[in-house]
Amino acid sequence: MIVTNTKKISLNIPNILTISRIAIIPLVVGTLYFSDGLTFARWVAAGLFVLAALSDFLDGYLARIWQQQSEFGRMLDPVADKLLVSAVTLMLVYEGTITDTSVWAALIILCREILVSGLREYLAQLDVTLHVTVLAKWKTVLQMLAIMLLLIGPASGRLGFVLSDIGLSLFWIAATLTMWTGTGYLTAAITHALK
Repeated sequence: MIVTNTKKISLNIPNILTISRIAIIPLVVGTLYFSDGLTFARWVAAGLFVLAALSDFLDGYLARIWQQQSEFGRMLDPVADKLLVSAVTLMLVYEGTITDTSVWAALIILCREILVSGLREYLAQLDVTLHVTVLAKWKTVLQMLAIMLLLIGPASGRLGFVLSDIGLSLFWIAATLTMWTGTGYLTAAITHALK
């Protein structure tokens, strides 16, 4: 247990999984940065990303079935997701997997993540909680799947172009859902702000 201001943060398995997802981010980013076109490094980065993405599903599932949901987990879980998606998306743009008009999809996703984080912080001060919608969950699944395909595409030989194209298509679908769900959060925030 970690004690801060007399409040205890329970380091149960779901919370440890969430923390490990954040810890994996520098490993994925570093592997991509230093890969220098090496196929093996791409597969390592993809494997680490898949582990992190699976932990996103697993931590929430375990917290529910073991009744170990906590304020710490509720706070950290969406932050971990946003950090993972944002960091790896930036690296995919940096090293040239996401290029041309698809950079706009990356910008949409990154801006939405920042917008929603700001709205959540603002609404928390008003004691208003924004619950994650089913559509937002699907958006996250599509983002994770798209990024995984974009990671393995360049390392997949002849299948690479197909996997990368599918990944970019899913990335654009995720960006569209990102705008849609972001608008929902923005509308809720404006509604509460004008009360």
